[in-house]
Amino acid sequence: MTKQLFPQGGQVDASISPGDWSWAFWPVVPLYPYSRRRTLRREIVKDTIWNFDQIQGIFYVAVPIRMTVVKLSEGGLLVYAPIAPTKECIRLVNELAAKYGDVKYIILPTVSGIEHKVFVGPFARRFPLAQVFVAPSQWSFPLNLPLSWLGFPPKRTHILPSDSSKAPFAKEFDYAILGPLDLGLGRFGEVAFFHKLTRTLLVTDAVVSIPENPPEIVQIDPYPLLFHAKDDAFDAIRDSEANRRKGWQRICLFAFYFRPSKLDTVLFSELFRKALSAPDRSKKAYFGLFPFNWKDGWQQSFEALFGGGRLFVAPVLQTLILNRAPKETIEWANHVASWDFQRIVPCHLDSPIEASPRQFRQAFAFLEKHPSADEGVLGSASQPLVENDFEFLRELEVTLNKTRITPPAKEKV
Repeated sequence: MTKQLFPQGGQVDASISPGDWSWAFWPVVPLYPYSRRRTLRREIVKDTIWNFDQIQGIFYVAVPIRMTVVKLSEGGLLVYAPIAPTKECIRLVNELAAKYGDVKYIILPTVSGIEHKVFVGPFARRFPLAQVFVAPSQWSFPLNLPLSWLGFPPKRTHILPSDSSKAPFAKEFDYAILGPLDLGLGRFGEVAFFHKLTRTLLVTDAVVSIPENPPEIVQIDPYPLLFHAKDDAFDAIRDSEANRRKGWQRICLFAFYFRPSKLDTVLFSELFRKALSAPDRSKKAYFGLFPFNWKDGWQQSFEALFGGGRLFVAPVLQTLILNRAPKETIEWANHVASWDFQRIVPCHLDSPIEASPRQFRQAFAFLEKHPSADEGVLGSASQPLVENDFEFLRELEVTLNKTRITPPAKEKV
């Protein structure tokens, strides 16, 4: 089983104690796995780029969240999108620092991603010599507070220059800033980094690719996978490769659609009645509560979303965010696609993704009135997404527009 769990050579320290997984500030953003977070380090480009994966989610919809560390040619390390700085995580970073030099730069490449922003201050305090660079137009909710009030070190926190050639790491990186895009209650923005030497593109949320099988970090503790492999409240948790895969694929449908078309929610009265007869009514199993039933055909929805591992823009970004600024987004995508990258490292789901600039640009064809024949909603027109899976997101969009919480979508370009 161990060889199957870690087929790509990820590194975890089996000798550490559970205290090394502790994340004390989890109540600030109370996402699973709360106060205990494992870290998996993987080398992406030999002696140059490493991924550090943790997981987070809601109701066991647990997906990877990723930090990327790049060795600088001049010595030292650049950290893109920090994760929770547990003792385990910091030990794995320090192993690289001992060999390649101290952490010199810490990058917050997003404006609205609180799941990334919350880690930057605590991470920066562990590396007091590092300079922190953040995407422009940062904001916080419900009060728009100064970054220093959010834990960012005031004397060494800087806004990324709009001209990437003015950044201190310009010889090794180019970058392109998307946004900020006005969303009414807040703003959306992202900064893509291009590492010239290895032809690697680093992105936060803009594009993703789904692995067909559960990633290594998710399998360290497979309980969330097995929980979502259940068909109803009466199913017992059973560990097998098939159930891990089944649970992972359903988690992906949850994560991207919130309420996919092949999911029925259980009535309130039925929910508690079934919980009383559930085989496991422990706290870990949410006291037997299992508020949904999967219908036949969910596998087809996953296969359409998976699309053979293609690169795409998440449905929530398509439906609720980027369609508010199609012109700005396309211009940004064109800028990024002008770089000669050969792989993409996103902050979520699969990594690295072997992809070309053309494939990156195609992922944004949903913003165009007349995309070419091979540029469908999220990929190849021969395998479109199940339109019904967008139903909940479209209903949510209508509600947000009617209540004027967010501005309406703009016309495609």
